[in-house]
Amino acid sequence: MEQNKKIAAPDNTAVRVALWRAMHAQIDALPHIIEDEIGFKLIAPDSEWRQRPDMNPGFTKRLRASIVARARFIEDLVIEQHEHGIHQYVILGAGLDTFAQRRPEIAAQLQLFEIDQPDTQSWKQQRLIELGFDIPKWLHFVAVNFEISSWWEQLINAGFDTNKPAVVACTGVSLYLTKDAVFATLRQIATLAPGSKLAMTFYLPLELMEMEDRPLQQIAEKGAQAAGTSFISFFTPEDMLALAREAGFKEVEIISGLAKRYFVGRTDNLSPASGEEFLVATT
Repeated sequence: MEQNKKIAAPDNTAVRVALWRAMHAQIDALPHIIEDEIGFKLIAPDSEWRQRPDMNPGFTKRLRASIVARARFIEDLVIEQHEHGIHQYVILGAGLDTFAQRRPEIAAQLQLFEIDQPDTQSWKQQRLIELGFDIPKWLHFVAVNFEISSWWEQLINAGFDTNKPAVVACTGVSLYLTKDAVFATLRQIATLAPGSKLAMTFYLPLELMEMEDRPLQQIAEKGAQAAGTSFISFFTPEDMLALAREAGFKEVEIISGLAKRYFVGRTDNLSPASGEEFLVATT
């Protein structure tokens, strides 16, 4: 029976994102947008990992830049909101996020809830222990099978305080959800205590992307479909703002142009792709 037991493994998308973050620190010029090689240590890929088609340094350069830009944006937002008195941080679709390990001086002052699929969660915890990382009491792994369980109920069961405001980050998730599921997620988060802040990425329709990014996006869509994780939902900024207002948020805005925020003056022409933008909403 033990031979047939399924071995937990992280989600392929989570692995790809972690490797892109590591690649940025390993091959891109200084200054780095974010320093994150802990995910790389967790994965411990073989020596041929850069030969993977999705790891081609030149071909995936703008996607890699997008990944590190959104990670930096979220990190800056969490630190800013903590300074304003928020002490709960929820990562919806956490993957192999490493904020808790990279920035323990900030994270230890929060109640940090990482929500993701059970296999990714159990694999990550095992690898953290194997590498000698502590799993402190303020770090909560919330394993959720999204097809059969409520992430909200599981979050509360993990000790989340609904009476206190929180920062919620949800990056790289809406693309894989139906529009109804995106709205349901927004509506649930909009019920958080006043002053809570959501930062959610969404993808623009192909026709709104810059021309140079469209071929790569089409290739990514075909790859995602072949892997059984098809891209489902795309939004214009106006549609996303309307959806967030309808869900009940008091303040909503779209954050785009992270290139101007983090990449000005670089010597390597590193700049994020145009397809992904942020909804930032306040309860």
